Amino acid sequence: MDNTPKGKLIAIGGAEDKGTEKEKHGSDGGTFIEDSILRRVVDEMGGTSARIALVTTASSIPQEVAANYIDAFGKLGVTDLDIMDIRDRADVRPDMVKRLSKATGVMMSGGNQLRLTTIFGGTAFLELMKRRYRDEPGFVVAGTSAGAMCMSSTMIYQGHSSTGLIKGGVKMTTGASFIYDVIIDSHFVQRGRFSRLTQSVAGNPNSIGIGLGEDTGVVITQGDHMETIGSGQVMIFDGHEITYSDFADVEEGQPFSIEGMRVHIISKGHSYSLKQRAFSAVRIPA
Repeated sequence: MDNTPKGKLIAIGGAEDKGTEKEKHGSDGGTFIEDSILRRVVDEMGGTSARIALVTTASSIPQEVAANYIDAFGKLGVTDLDIMDIRDRADVRPDMVKRLSKATGVMMSGGNQLRLTTIFGGTAFLELMKRRYRDEPGFVVAGTSAGAMCMSSTMIYQGHSSTGLIKGGVKMTTGASFIYDVIIDSHFVQRGRFSRLTQSVAGNPNSIGIGLGEDTGVVITQGDHMETIGSGQVMIFDGHEITYSDFADVEEGQPFSIEGMRVHIISKGHSYSLKQRAFSAVRIPA
């Protein structure tokens, strides 16, 4: 049985350009450029006729976030945004599932990724998202910051960059599992999260760590081919060739040692195969 997904994932590191005149910070920042990540999201969803289900569940300010995306997508010519105002599990009603079934794709905002997994985990809503991603060519699941981090089967939900190289300094749980054997982190370069993704991969060396810079993302096709988009860089942490690790042996709160972690830096137009663990220097035409 072929389990290769027919849809696409677009994972964004946060702070993607939205065309706002006033500079903002955090997951809602940037000044709009026509050649933006959101333009790529729209194109992958079929263009300006796309019907986008906007999931603001992760955010503590969902109405403000929704307004920002309505404005940003509107500048790209997309007006059919279905705002999925789901704030707790009681809101995941059958009518929400029906509305999701009519969408061309999904955009998940930033915020707290643990809200996404605890609210949607085990629901018909999440199962429909996963089934459509798996079975439908052209269906796109996009997410920024928390919306990107929840996509993997193993998800970081807590951990400061200063404690990333201390055992126990990074907390992980089960993610939404659109894609397996990867761990996604966001705001990666700007918040110095190298150490926490290092620990995540040290404890899960079968997984590829994907560190997404701000205004930077990856388009993942067939659950394998990963193309970098946006203005920054993506860092890949590969633990398959680790030759020494004392991560299992040191006590909680103690530093650990590893040898042989491989790191790749991938900017726009370059790609990486998750299955072959191979970097491609062949630029993809814009």
